[in-house]
Amino acid sequence: MKAILFAILAGLCWGVGEIFTKGALNSKAVGPMTALLVRAGVTLPPCIAAYLLAMYVWRNEPANWIREAPASVWLKLILGSGLLAGFLGVFFFYTGLAQPGGDISLLRPIAFGLAPATAVLLGWIMLGERMTLTKAIACALIIGGIVMLGMEHSTKATSTAASQDA
Repeated sequence: MKAILFAILAGLCWGVGEIFTKGALNSKAVGPMTALLVRAGVTLPPCIAAYLLAMYVWRNEPANWIREAPASVWLKLILGSGLLAGFLGVFFFYTGLAQPGGDISLLRPIAFGLAPATAVLLGWIMLGERMTLTKAIACALIIGGIVMLGMEHSTKATSTAASQDA
């Protein structure tokens, strides 16, 4: 239950935080790469503080991980957590938000709906996690919702273009 609470808190933080990001991008005073740079810079000090607390106060981090973690773990951290999730995911999301038609009400559900469906499927295929009927149905519903959002956006874009041509 504690894990679910943390997931809920993460989702709420991301949802509220990205509203502020979209507002900053809508101002045209900054671009998506500025938002990405500020995000990375602001994130580093609290990350260091949380790491130090985890290491020396809560003592729930491995002490010699820098020396003892195998190369495969380093590769997963650097490529997966650092480049894919930490940089490229945010890069593509912020770039999308800055585009015409980059409504957060469209892009956020697509980006952050596709992420859990991808995690469920790759967890099953690559990590050997159990695939249940509930998980499969949830993934199908997520993908169906993403398709519906895309179709609605496509329909609105087509009708807007047609009315401008008339």
